[in-house]
Amino acid sequence: MTADTLGGVWSYALDLCEGLNRRGIQVCLATMGAPLSANQQLEAARIPNLDIRESSYKLEWMDQPWEDVDRAGHWLLELEKEIQPDVIHLNGYALASLNWSSAVIIVAHSCVLSWWKALRDMPLAEEWLEYKRRVQLGFKEADAVVSISHAYADELTSLYGEVENLSVIYNGRSSVGFQASVKKQQIFAMGRIWDEAKNLASLGRLENPHHIPILIAGNNRHPDHAEPLDIPNVQLLGTLSQAEVKRYLAESYIYVLPAKYEPFGLSVLEAALSGCLLLLSDIPVFKELWTDTALYFNPDEPKELDELIGKVIQHPEEYAALVHRAQARARFFSVDSMVDNYLELYQSLVQTEHSSLSIKE
Repeated sequence: MTADTLGGVWSYALDLCEGLNRRGIQVCLATMGAPLSANQQLEAARIPNLDIRESSYKLEWMDQPWEDVDRAGHWLLELEKEIQPDVIHLNGYALASLNWSSAVIIVAHSCVLSWWKALRDMPLAEEWLEYKRRVQLGFKEADAVVSISHAYADELTSLYGEVENLSVIYNGRSSVGFQASVKKQQIFAMGRIWDEAKNLASLGRLENPHHIPILIAGNNRHPDHAEPLDIPNVQLLGTLSQAEVKRYLAESYIYVLPAKYEPFGLSVLEAALSGCLLLLSDIPVFKELWTDTALYFNPDEPKELDELIGKVIQHPEEYAALVHRAQARARFFSVDSMVDNYLELYQSLVQTEHSSLSIKE
């Protein structure tokens, strides 16, 4: 299994690896993007028998990545020869076109074209045409493609054309350590602060007439650029450990995600498990996943969010039922359910692969 170390895919991959380990499935996790942090090393070490292979190869969405992506491909093919896995689980696209010996799954977590469509009112820049070509080739060569929501599956087919063997498996998140404690009147948000899609900088433009503390966790320095992003009128917490994230979520009354683009949003699931009131941007994926368990606002209108915050701060008793519904909804996105769905897919691919080999023999 591949994973990048820079965002939510890391948490997703660890939860899936741990769930597979409990079912007796051994995983070799090949990481790219950046070296593991000390916290990530500790998190991975807690999973018995997890075989971590670390690299710093550029990811396909980074600036001028293709030489690195090609080198990563050679590295991964050598790993396949060594390990001889039953299934190749790629949390990316381009590497599916390699000459693999095993069945290959692409899991689509995000992509440049859908990001571009949500944030740029212009045709795709020429520099990304090679990215599009490689993603399409990956889709063509993969034995199965998984989207993490139906809304994102629709985006994929709209941007890349028909994607064969496409299915949806919702992400899951381990609930261990996510719980509500005594709530403070504070707003918590987290994500890649440098990513325009998360739109976290918009929280610095709130009038915030009730002077509610706004705390934002996450990396504010783009991996390809030197200058960090600053946001006025908020407290930037930096990159937190999982234990620190759980503590802030446990004590925060409100969780806000003003994203303009989001294929799933693991942080929202973590906030729901922690008993936070969810204030989310009005985009299709959040409506699909959180239905009537959250309050929604236009991410381009800070005034709408200001008004929502005022209402929930002044009348918290009116929104208690919403918090309970979100907690119940969060339990639907369990690791066990996610693992069951992936195991079913893995099994079908392995059986197909074996049948194909028998026919050739």
